[in-house]
Order: sequence, then C-alpha cells, then structure tokens
Amino acid sequence: MSKPVIATATLAGCFGCHMSLLDIDEKILDLIELVEFNKSPIDDIKNFTKKCDIGLIEGGCCNSENIHVLKDFRKNCNILISFGECAIMGGLPAYRNPIPIKECLEEAYLNGPSVKGHNESGIIPNDEEIPMMLNKVYPCHEIVKIDYFLPG
Repeated sequence: MSKPVIATATLAGCFGCHMSLLDIDEKILDLIELVEFNKSPIDDIKNFTKKCDIGLIEGGCCNSENIHVLKDFRKNCNILISFGECAIMGGLPAYRNPIPIKECLEEAYLNGPSVKGHNESGIIPNDEEIPMMLNKVYPCHEIVKIDYFLPG
C-alpha cells in the first residue's frame, strides 16, 4: 500500500501550527514512515511534484500571494484541511480588519513608533515584487472550498 501524500503551507499566520508538528521531535521520523511529504516547509519542497491526497493550510489570506498559494493547494490536493485559528477564522492577523488598509500601512511605514525618524522619504513600499495587501484578512474557507477544519 502506498503512503498518503501530504502537502503543507503557511499563509498569514505565526507558523505556530507547523511548529507544533515539529515539536513531536524524533517521532517525526515515525511519521515519515507513514506519509510522504510533498510541497512543504518540513521538507523544503517549493512546488508540487504530484497530486496530493491531503493539504494542510495554516494561516489566513492577507495578500495576493496567499490567495495564489491557497488556490494552488485546492487544485493539487484531494482533501484540503484548514488547521489553526488563523486559517479557520483569520486569527491574530485579522485584528487589522476593522481598520482601513490605508491606515494600517501608514501606521506600519510612516507613523508608528518604530519607524518615526527612519523613513525620511515617507514612502510606503509599492514594488511589483511585493504581494498586494488585501483590504482584510480572509479565513481560507472564504476563498476556496475547505473539506475539514482542525482547530489549533
């Protein structure tokens, strides 16, 4: 019998759910006997190499790159699981949702106490290489169909 193929990704979140998985220490070697990891920060495979049985998504969607990754997972995984508070409800990143994105960016790059006097040009980064911020942080199920939810 072949091992189930699993892919994992972190979107807008703290990486805490992946850290919890890594906290099983040497037992991860037992896990590798039972499953095959494909695209995942656990094995550092950056792109899908085959169709996966299960995709585990941690984190919500706060920018265009998060949406791209989430849609790619939906396309390449038979079962998609949101795991952790950030993926299921937006988590801590969603605390910015009541504040307009323009105000968030101004606080982060122009007015915040950690940037006062350090951004003399008064420029908010706007390079095409930087993913476009969304107006709010979305839980994964508001972007694609999620098959299961696993609180974390």
